Amino acid sequence: MNSDSQLFEVMKAKLYTGVICDTLDDLGYREQAMSEHVRPLQPDLVVVGRAKTILAADVYHVHEHPYKLEIQALDSIKPGEVVVMCTNQSVNNGIWGELLSTAAAMRGSTGAIVDGLIRDTRKIKDMNFPVFCKGIKPVDSRGRGIVIDYDCPVVAGGIRVHPGDVVFADCDGVAVIPSAVLEQTVELAVGKVERENNSRKELLEGKLLQDVFDKYGVL
Repeated sequence: MNSDSQLFEVMKAKLYTGVICDTLDDLGYREQAMSEHVRPLQPDLVVVGRAKTILAADVYHVHEHPYKLEIQALDSIKPGEVVVMCTNQSVNNGIWGELLSTAAAMRGSTGAIVDGLIRDTRKIKDMNFPVFCKGIKPVDSRGRGIVIDYDCPVVAGGIRVHPGDVVFADCDGVAVIPSAVLEQTVELAVGKVERENNSRKELLEGKLLQDVFDKYGVL
């Protein structure tokens, strides 16, 4: 059995969301890509890691301890985890920003996926900390949104994510790999990439698409 670090290194070097989603399709997991509205703040950055799930909700008053669970969640991040914050696609506030990115990075997080809005984007970009989000809004979450749970199942970007599922995100979007099929997914996806590389080579040599497809079975 490969360790997470070995698998994630292979994934980051060789894979991309398209081939991961194709492989998950073949394994019977056809709804594992988050909504097209969850986009990278920096398209050249790639995220891979185990999901650290956080659940937030809109509020309409200032809570006595507005950041209590949010702080607990961030301080409990383990190295290699990707924050997956479910806001139920709220547009009420910029719940993620520079200081949360800094706290997450210092705990060893490899990135954050937020199905709501973020802020402090210039400073986050300066950090090169990968963040994916639905949009940008400069207002704070205090009195507008609050973390209500973490390390629990969430639905982010339309996809159910369990703690420990594997998140892979790049310029094309966000894919969620169920933990139980991680190794199988990586093995099959790497094989598909090799067939795609061979297909590309033969197409560049001038061979017909039909002949190449008949030989390698990928498109």
